[in-house]
Formats: sequence, C-alpha cells, structure tokens
Amino acid sequence: MIIGVPKEIKTNENRVALVPAGAQGLVADSHTVLIEEGAGEGSGFADAQYREAGATLVGKVEELWAKADMIVKVKEPIKPEWPMMRKGQVLFTYFHFAADEVLTQNVVQSGCVAIAYETVQLASGELPLLTPMSEVAGRMAVQEGAKYLEKLLGGRGILLGGVPGVSPAEVLVIGGGVVGTNAAKMAAGLGAHVTILDVNLERLRYLSDVMPANVDLIYSDRFTLLEQLEKADLLIGGVLVPGTKAPKLVRRADLKRMKPGSVIVDVAVDQGGCVETIKPTTHEKPTYMVDGVVHYGVANMPGAVPRTSTLALTNATFAYARTLARLGWQDACKADRALALGLNIIGGKVVYPGVAAAFGMKLHSLDSLL
Repeated sequence: MIIGVPKEIKTNENRVALVPAGAQGLVADSHTVLIEEGAGEGSGFADAQYREAGATLVGKVEELWAKADMIVKVKEPIKPEWPMMRKGQVLFTYFHFAADEVLTQNVVQSGCVAIAYETVQLASGELPLLTPMSEVAGRMAVQEGAKYLEKLLGGRGILLGGVPGVSPAEVLVIGGGVVGTNAAKMAAGLGAHVTILDVNLERLRYLSDVMPANVDLIYSDRFTLLEQLEKADLLIGGVLVPGTKAPKLVRRADLKRMKPGSVIVDVAVDQGGCVETIKPTTHEKPTYMVDGVVHYGVANMPGAVPRTSTLALTNATFAYARTLARLGWQDACKADRALALGLNIIGGKVVYPGVAAAFGMKLHSLDSLL
C-alpha cells in the first residue's frame, strides 16, 4: 500500500501523523510511505530522519494525495484539501463530523473511506485513539485557564493555587472522563480547590479513591450545576458523547451567575461544546468575552505542544495504521470491531449513527458494507 502523510495546514497545527520510527516500520512491511516535505518539522522531526527511515519525501502535496491509497493525518481535512480527496481512498484522522456539516457533506461527496480516530472504541467503551489527546487537552485546559485568569488577559486576577493566607481558585470540571480527570489532577496539583461533576456514580466512586483531598466529587444535575457555576473561577468542559454533539449543559442565561472575569475552557468545542456560548477559536486568537466571562475555545489545543502530542498520538494510532496498510480497510475492520467503529463514512454513505442523527442523513448498515 502507498501511505501518504501530508503536512497539517490547520492554523498553528504543528503535529504530524507519523514519526520516523513509524515510517521505518511501514517500509519494513514493504509499503511505500510518502511524506510531504516539512511535515514533521513542527514536532521536531527533520526531513532527513524520514529519508533515513526509508520514506519518500514529496514536494507537492497534490502529488502525495493523488498517489496515496491511504492518507494518515492528525486533524480533519480543511477546505483546500477537500478537492484532493477521492473515491476509494482511505482517510485515517480525527474528523469530529457531528460538529461540522460542511466537512461531512464534502467527505460524502468525495466517495472516500473516512475512519475517525475519535470513534474507534474498545469493548470496554474506551476510546484508545482519543485518550492520549484528551489527556493532553485536559492538562492544557488548566494551564491555559490559569493564564487567562490573569487580569491583563481579561481574567479576575487570581492565582490558581493562591498563597498562604489567601484562598485558592475554585475550579469546576464538568465531566469525570479522561479530560476531566487530567484537568482535575493538574488543578489540584497547583493547589486549586476542584469540584468534578458527573452523572456516573461508579466513576465518581472511583475518582474519590484516586483524587487528592482538595477535589470534591458531586453528582451532576441542573440544580447542582447552577450552584457550582456561582462559585467557579475556572470552568472546564470535559463532556463527551462519542461521535455525536456534546450536550449544551451551560446555557447563555447561566453566565450571569458566574463571576465577572471568570474563565471557561471548553475542551468539548470540537464536538460542538457543552457551553452554549462557546465557538471554535485558534491559537492566534484563543479567547473572546461573553457577558463578562472569558471563553477559550481552541479546537486543537494539543497542537500547541506538538512534540508531546505527536508522540502520544502516534503511540496509539500506529498499530491501527499498520493493520489497515497490511490488510486493507475492509479486512482490517472485519478483524477488529474496535477499528470498525471508527468507520464513519464509506463511499458516500454515512455508517455512524451519531453523524447521521446530527444532520438528518440516512444511516446505512456498516455490516452490509463490510
């Protein structure tokens, strides 16, 4: 198989989908690996390293897309890349279709096979290709939130951990999954007082055993959420429903309950966000104000720490990419149900329920297409 790895072109996206060691592994399996020149530079991997690994460097991205049987990326294809997608070509990347109808329609029209990292799902319910980036984003949410609490950046002028004699910040984390757990660990480690809201009692019991004393675990309902919003200096949204839009738990009217200069970091923004007033932003202009509350909505947060993020991501994705290259997408997905759940669109047909439901599109049977 010919595997193509283009340079990411989303704003300030410096990750790369394949490291030199991965290229070497695929070449050893007798595949051809095409790397766009400069694709790894943002993550600290030089073209020479890929060349030494046996990959072929390609100067024109159009040539790479035209030749590759499978494109491996980090982020969803954006508008300049849509015309290069073609029928039968496999695209293996993050898509987050349910939050982007225009992207969905263009992928449908291309006829390609779209396998989304974020919906590959083990029998346990774990999302192995989403987990590493959720870990990074959860930790970064605290880092960024602490920064934007500074007065000069629009915040309340609060130090997250406080100092002796001064209370620490109140951090509210909605969702006790991977994002929420990592955010809570970081915030608690910095000395903040943290509250995690979740509707899963078993998860709350588990977290109560592993979290430090400055983290409270509370069952989430509408009344409790509103009560906690009034206390929060930093709100971190970490709600995920795999493959579908995140529920809007914090409404526009709720912002009046929050303190002026408080900060919202909604990590769920790439799935539409769990805060009604959140919208995607970029690393160049990451925040905006609504009703006196700072909103941070960067949809590719891990792109700001590309070395860490690339290594964490490719540690998880490479085994699946190798299987797809070795067996082809159909046999690979027949052999691995977790990978099959990553299939969202096949040859113009939507096969993932959350995507079909988001836009009122016809849902086709995955098993019949396999």
